Amino acid sequence: MAQRGDPQDDAGARWPTARAIAAGVRDGSRRATEVLQAFEARADATEPAIHAYLLRARDQARAAAEAIDAAREAGRPLGPLAGVPIGLKDIFVTEGIETRCGSRILEGWVPPYAGTHARRLAEAGAVITGKLAMDEFAMGSSSQSTPYPAVRNPWSPEHVPGGSSGGSAAAVAAGSCAAALGSDTGGSIRQPASLCGVVGLKPSYGRVSRHGMIAFASSLDQAGPLTRDVRDAAVLLQVLAGPDPHDATCLDAPVPDYLAACERGAQGLRVGVHRAALDHEALEPEVREAFERSLAVLADAGATLVDVELPHAEHAVATYYVLCTAEAASNLARYDGIRYGHREARPSLRQTYEATRERGFGAEVKRRVLLGTFVLRKESYAAYYGQAQKVRSLIVRDYAQAFARCDLLASPTAPGPAFRRGERDEDPLAMYLSDVFTVGANLAGLAAISIPAGLSHATAERPALPIGVQLSAPVLGEPTLLAAAAAHEDRSEHHRRRPPTAEAIA
Repeated sequence: MAQRGDPQDDAGARWPTARAIAAGVRDGSRRATEVLQAFEARADATEPAIHAYLLRARDQARAAAEAIDAAREAGRPLGPLAGVPIGLKDIFVTEGIETRCGSRILEGWVPPYAGTHARRLAEAGAVITGKLAMDEFAMGSSSQSTPYPAVRNPWSPEHVPGGSSGGSAAAVAAGSCAAALGSDTGGSIRQPASLCGVVGLKPSYGRVSRHGMIAFASSLDQAGPLTRDVRDAAVLLQVLAGPDPHDATCLDAPVPDYLAACERGAQGLRVGVHRAALDHEALEPEVREAFERSLAVLADAGATLVDVELPHAEHAVATYYVLCTAEAASNLARYDGIRYGHREARPSLRQTYEATRERGFGAEVKRRVLLGTFVLRKESYAAYYGQAQKVRSLIVRDYAQAFARCDLLASPTAPGPAFRRGERDEDPLAMYLSDVFTVGANLAGLAAISIPAGLSHATAERPALPIGVQLSAPVLGEPTLLAAAAAHEDRSEHHRRRPPTAEAIA
């Protein structure tokens, strides 16, 4: 009988883990081309309802799968992701595959180079299936802020998948790829992972290169995997992590064996809980109940629960939105339609700039650029941007003091299950509070993961929808983070649940 960490423990041949796929391709029991065909067939069936993909790279994927099969037949060694179909959020630069960052302003741009993420995945044997849909320029918490078909939640197409990596989470949940890559600036991997019932890992800032990831807020952005289970996330992190000469912010630190770390268990770990955060007005009772059950699971695994204080946590969302909009205003100044992407030709250069940005950017991007421009004005800088930087320093200090008393922090990932499409479109503040439990990890550069923690109760107004729990660790604390997450996973079946529609298609 397979053990929990065994690659054959894959909940059946219809839903194989990335580890099971790669092991089968390496030993010859699976062919990469056949694996790809199976996932493409599922994507063909689910995409009309879910819209997880912005672009499917069928020809490139088929060529990659054929090359892997040929390499095995020739006796050449294969990588840890051999034959694994993986989708990339459209924020990642892919050589020869159009990259729009979910925006009309980049329509038609086909990068002449591959970013570090796409290159490392390909070198590990992954088959890139296409570009996954997202909120435009990663600015959103619903994946509805887009000029393209909005992503729907595989658990209920009337509900959002979360954002901004909603396409990545939805594709993994629906089974149209074995794993996906997303980006996380304030919770954009973890929140959609929670809402779609999958695992989402945000590595420590600098653990994974940002080269080839289109910038939203450079001091906050981080790339990471979305997978069906914790051990698959560990395998992808192993491939992605490590120094990169193309990114000066990438940490020059050894990369440990993350998969082995998953077998350490939670015995003796101190898990901190900021109890005051559980009284937040946005937190739904069912989410709190699921969180308390997860704490009990960790305690049963041998962890000790410790109450901690984060005195400035209540200011985290406001601090985050001042800083991220300021950085966005700076980063997005480069998009003017002159060298690449969409252009609205006008008689003068200034008119061309204005028309291109007016028609190329969507409403949420414009809102954030305007906010960022305002806080960076000479008259506003000290009161807004300067103060936000000071509060960020206090938040970093709070986390350092908390981690002096514990090894990990636990919290809900999102304040509620998925909300209905359109429900918060006219209320940006309600949308921004979707990140209330996640932005702190970005401000402090922490490692954090969302893992499935159950389903909400089905009612007349809402079907049963996934709920996630978040664990956070100090910078470079991924081994401890994965150990605790795997221990939780080993004592539950939440990660094995599939959306009803996807299960029927499979």
